[in-house]
Amino acid sequence: MINRVVLVGRLTKDPELRYTPNGVATCRFTVAVNRTFRGQDGEQETDFISCVAWRKQAENLVNFQRKGNLIGVEGRIQTGSYEGQDGKRIYTTDVVADSIQFLEPNKGSESAQNGSNVRSDTNGRATSQNGSGGYKQPQNTQPNYTRTDEDPFANSKGPVEVSEDDLPF
Repeated sequence: MINRVVLVGRLTKDPELRYTPNGVATCRFTVAVNRTFRGQDGEQETDFISCVAWRKQAENLVNFQRKGNLIGVEGRIQTGSYEGQDGKRIYTTDVVADSIQFLEPNKGSESAQNGSNVRSDTNGRATSQNGSGGYKQPQNTQPNYTRTDEDPFANSKGPVEVSEDDLPF
């Protein structure tokens, strides 16, 4: 069975942090996602998708994002129901966020000044993806041949001969 959702859209309002009776941080938020086509009247149609984040991920969302910011959400669909005040059964469908990516800088925050994108994973760890915030970009481990005497194939005039015994596969 597969239950995966990937969304890219804008927050419809500032996220608000709440806590369960057991003290677990949670944040319900709505992402506005444009459809790939226009309606009969030529207007861009939009879906408003309810999402929920938990623990440190919820705290990161509240601390770093505001209404209108572009985010990416990866998670799963969860359905539920409860009894409303009028006694009728209310059915819900939410995307439970496993990973939230902040896709544009938040004006006025430190990450905006650095021009970095921040990602909050399932465990709520916020990591910068542009070299700041403690996240290091992988260094190029390939040799950098700048002189012809270091490149063993610099003077070859044709294809390089390799024996099948030398191949690792």
